[in-house]
Amino acid sequence: MTPTHLPGRVAIPSLPEQPRSAPLDRFNTAPVDDLRPALLTCLRSHRWATRIAAHRPYPDVDALLAASDEASYDLTPGDLAEALAGETLPALPDSAYSAAHMAMDAAHAAYEAKFGHAFAICLDGLTTEEGLDHVLAGIRSRLTNDPEEERVVAAEELRRLARERLVSHLRGAGNCATSPSGAALGTQQNKPPHTPQR
Repeated sequence: MTPTHLPGRVAIPSLPEQPRSAPLDRFNTAPVDDLRPALLTCLRSHRWATRIAAHRPYPDVDALLAASDEASYDLTPGDLAEALAGETLPALPDSAYSAAHMAMDAAHAAYEAKFGHAFAICLDGLTTEEGLDHVLAGIRSRLTNDPEEERVVAAEELRRLARERLVSHLRGAGNCATSPSGAALGTQQNKPPHTPQR
């Protein structure tokens, strides 16, 4: 006996829903007044923070990071100056010798004297100890830039820092070497900006 085919459409099983990220859900639903101070710890540009908050909800972290990149690329020179004014050097580890502190201070003073703002660098993936050498090498290398070249390099480092800090906050890690705060996004920030250890 041959099987009979019933009229009508065959039901196609639906794909399982992808699990949503709880931190991203909190980010998407946080009141703007709570979210803005947290965003400003990632990049101290009011234009950038306003734009990131206004384009919620984000379907996933990749979409948030893409929006962060796009907003970073669109910053004006004035916005970049505002963001750079909020940057500080990464803290040296407690075990660093005084000579390392002196070398960092001298290199950074020379950089600030030439460019008029703090040195910005992303240390994503580096340990604190590796970061010291990376920062010193970066300052010395970038001191050879002219102001326009350095503006482009600094803007790229700020873009990378914003991404790193967003990811760090979403993960609740809060231990980014150059991040001024460790609170999760969507919560009020009451901590002062991070300052280098002396």
